Amino acid sequence: MFRFLRPDAQARSLADVSIDALCEGQTLGVIVDLDNTLVGYRQDCLPADHQTWLEHARSRGLRLVLLSNNFPERVGTVAQAAGIACVASALKPLPGAFRRALALLETPAARTVVIGDQLFTDVLGAKLCGMRTILTEPLVEHDFATTRVLRFFERLVMPERRT
Repeated sequence: MFRFLRPDAQARSLADVSIDALCEGQTLGVIVDLDNTLVGYRQDCLPADHQTWLEHARSRGLRLVLLSNNFPERVGTVAQAAGIACVASALKPLPGAFRRALALLETPAARTVVIGDQLFTDVLGAKLCGMRTILTEPLVEHDFATTRVLRFFERLVMPERRT
């Protein structure tokens, strides 16, 4: 069971994920989480380094999609600003939305990576669908109430986690 909660890699933030390493690892698609991964919780403006990362990833041929449990209006707004497709109201970690994201990307699960800040939504959902994962640190300390509960359990499973 714990293998489904172990990320394949970790990075401080999205901007610290090596696009070269993704390409060398034959990654074709990238699914990115919204809150506290792409933008801070309750923020809609992409950090400049994340916008640059997305542009560089696209220029290297990576296909990108935003996947979030958040509401369609908010997810759509950020996705449009980022210039990428999105899947909202995902109900992560359930596999359905991850499969919809794969369909949008038109990439196989084995050649797709999920980048997110939560073990029990991003990592677990990706692993259930056969995808690789990169766990980032949350961009800000603030979280949705249920996420704060999950952070407690994250620290039990992964004590080295700083959140």
